[in-house]
Parts: sequence; C-alpha cells; structure tokens
Amino acid sequence: MKVNIIAILLLGVGLQLSAQTSDQFNITFNHVALSVSDLVKSASFYKEVLNLSEITNRTEMNGIRWFSLGEDNELHLISTISGKIELNKAVHFAISTPDFEAFVENLENRKIQYQSWAGTINEITVRADGIKQVYIKDPDGYWIEVNSASTI
Repeated sequence: MKVNIIAILLLGVGLQLSAQTSDQFNITFNHVALSVSDLVKSASFYKEVLNLSEITNRTEMNGIRWFSLGEDNELHLISTISGKIELNKAVHFAISTPDFEAFVENLENRKIQYQSWAGTINEITVRADGIKQVYIKDPDGYWIEVNSASTI
C-alpha cells in the first residue's frame, strides 16, 4: 500500500515534467502523503529531527497531520489506514539544508543512525557533483535523503 502511494507520487512528478511540454495544462507538485502507524511518534520525528513546521490540517479529519515543506508544498501524515510498511532506499523523498554539517551533528547527538547510498552506517555520500547526502528512516521505515543541494 505504501509503495503504491510513493509510486503515485513519482508518477505525478513524471507527469509534471512531461506536462511542461504540452499547451493543454501545467501540473505542479502539491504534497506527499505517508501512511504512518503511530501519528504522534511520526509527527514528533518530522518536527524535531527534520524541523518541519506543522500546519493546519484542512481536512479536519482525525488521524491526519500536515507539515510544511516550504513554497506551498506539504507533507501529510495519515494514520487511518493500517498495514505493514516495506520499502527500499530507492523509494525516498529528498530534502536539502544549507546547514548539512549541523544536521548530521544533530543526528549524531540524537543517536539517529544515518547511512550512505551504499548502505555504510554513519557515512556521508559525496556525489560526483559535490552534493553531500545521507539517508535516514522515519519511524515507519520511509527513507529520507537529506542533502546539501541548497548550498551549491
């Protein structure tokens, strides 16, 4: 189920890229929704570890919390559907920080394990273009890439 959500998101991003060459309409990214098992625990992770700001859940439905990803983009955490979450690192979303070293230090201070793309624990990947990146998991096993792209 969760892989389907991510696949739909990736399809939407692909549609955005292909729609830009069409005169009929334009598609832009709006939000990503993740199914979570423990809403309080997940919300705490996204607030405290990733420093995301919680915003108003305009659905007003219980079991859903929204966070800002900046520039009118949002993350929706949904705990109303249950099921096992099984994902691999290729299914991830990426966020950037101009304070990459401070972010990694924060992970280390919190004893949160991160890894390189190759899977080496507590190692940073440096891509050929100079972007630094680490991968972490949220409480439900979703992979998140945190990179320094905003500094290049």
